[in-house]
Amino acid sequence: MVKIVGSMVDNEGRCIHYDSQVDVVANKCSFCKKYYACFRCHDEHENHSFLSWPISKNPDEKIVVCGSCHYEMTYSEYSTNRCLNCGHLFNKNCSIHQRIYFEIND
Repeated sequence: MVKIVGSMVDNEGRCIHYDSQVDVVANKCSFCKKYYACFRCHDEHENHSFLSWPISKNPDEKIVVCGSCHYEMTYSEYSTNRCLNCGHLFNKNCSIHQRIYFEIND
């Protein structure tokens, strides 16, 4: 099972910063390669800032995990806004923080 790090509220990856029903996604930091519940949790627990993942360099890299079923997925799979394994919906408002988690070349 993939370990999700952070200031956790529950076992589906929700944290003290984001804890709605659809906040079940954890993202991998490009620097430390750990899955964190959110960038705020990461920055509170590490001695470096969350480093976005360069998806253009390896679009098939597993960089997101569903906290509900622990299915690891690519950015493209995550972008469907639901887990392809268990069907759990993801928070659409996460797109506000997209540039924090993903290095996207427009």
